[in-house]
Amino acid sequence: MSDAVPNPNVLITIVLKHHAGLTLDEVQAKLKASEWWARFPVEGTRVVSWTVAMGLGQIVTLEVPPHLLGRVNLELERSAWGVFATECYPTYDFVPVRERIKARVAAGGQ
Repeated sequence: MSDAVPNPNVLITIVLKHHAGLTLDEVQAKLKASEWWARFPVEGTRVVSWTVAMGLGQIVTLEVPPHLLGRVNLELERSAWGVFATECYPTYDFVPVRERIKARVAAGGQ
């Protein structure tokens, strides 16, 4: 049994899909006007990863205390809508699970 205290935060992956009809200059102007860079990510959250998938958009994974989940949603509505189509997914780190499965399979299990 581990003595480690479980992390009370949740991970959420946010897919910010580019609107095909907007040029980069239009995107940047809208993000500036909505104060995107100052408002997102919400204070109290942590960026786990932020990647660009060419042809799709940006993929952001945040570590979020549960009490700030509504605020993350609100800031997406305030500053991302009209620039990005957003999709949000609860997420978890699969690496430790993969390692357990790999060890189990190596020992003859499934």
